[in-house]
Amino acid sequence: MSRPETPLRPDQFDRYRRHLTLPELGLAGQQRLLASSVLLIGAGGLGCPAAQYLAAAGVGRIGLIDDDVVSTSNLQRQILYSTADVGRPKVDVAKERLEGLNPDVEIVPMRMRLDSSNALEVFADYDVIVDGTDNFPTRYLTNDACVLLGKPNVHGSIFRFEGQASVFDAANGPCYRCLYPEPPPPGAVPSCAEGGVLGILPGTIALVQATETVKLLTGIGETLCGRLLHYDALEMAWREFKMRKDPACAMCGDQPSIEALIDYEGFCGMPAREGEAEDAIPQTAAAVLAKRRREGEPVLLLDVREADEVEAARIEGALWIPLADVGSRLGELESARDQAIVVYCHHGGRSAKVVRQLMDAGFETVENLDGGIEAWSLTVDPDVPRY
Repeated sequence: MSRPETPLRPDQFDRYRRHLTLPELGLAGQQRLLASSVLLIGAGGLGCPAAQYLAAAGVGRIGLIDDDVVSTSNLQRQILYSTADVGRPKVDVAKERLEGLNPDVEIVPMRMRLDSSNALEVFADYDVIVDGTDNFPTRYLTNDACVLLGKPNVHGSIFRFEGQASVFDAANGPCYRCLYPEPPPPGAVPSCAEGGVLGILPGTIALVQATETVKLLTGIGETLCGRLLHYDALEMAWREFKMRKDPACAMCGDQPSIEALIDYEGFCGMPAREGEAEDAIPQTAAAVLAKRRREGEPVLLLDVREADEVEAARIEGALWIPLADVGSRLGELESARDQAIVVYCHHGGRSAKVVRQLMDAGFETVENLDGGIEAWSLTVDPDVPRY
């Protein structure tokens, strides 16, 4: 939460001079920034530039949640990191860079995965939550935790050449569920890794998020609460859409049906982990699959990614049938009915859908590669490029 406001030191008057000359912000606003706290979920394309500008602005405490390490494919857009940082935890590198940018700011790195067991406890310590995630389970988790705690949620999302931003604050307007009551089917919306993203785009959206955060913390201006800002980089066009609170919203409506955090991977149709349910999608770990192949077990490896993904990285010996073509090409799998079929995509979402499709078609021994080709690169064969 916010810390007590204290007088500025002489060096701080110099550092924040351009803020102090703004009548709308001034000394009182800068003191509020220094006493405030912000939690950034994700230290990736959105989190990096947002963190830099918030640290430079003098936000007193910035929490960073991310469990990933820096990879070469991050460097095109995640501007806090350099080539020398590849393989290091993102939050550790970010802490070093941000503290070097502004020693006034306390950086709290959290190398962890946000989930229903820890979100409320983590969020409670911060004034504003900035959502820089790239997956639907975490977006819904972030929204619901913010509603339950009464925290504003500064949302941003990007894909290819387009992005959007808003402020979801259930106390004053709609929440994320008012706009998107249900998630799309697994695999229906490709991730940035699968569909690509213009490297500069996250910076544009992140700066909108940082601007909205500063406004929320200082009480100046009018935020994007109740408005969704859409940006098309190819057209260089901004469009604004009005949003209203949904009285029937399951989270913030007149009679909410969700009163506690739920299983968000299950809600978003992600594959269940082994043992979670009797009808769970069968999973196999990358290391286990590698051992089975080394021991000579007849396993058909089915790659259901798109052509550009296969060009970027592939597992040797896999049969490639894109997700959209699986139904019309089942005949190519008939010869494998008596052996195990392991399906993979990038992270495991699309392939889980194919596993269910094959099981419904009568294939009895079908498994999903847990974590997809990403897990294979990380745990089995580092020569397979990550993307």
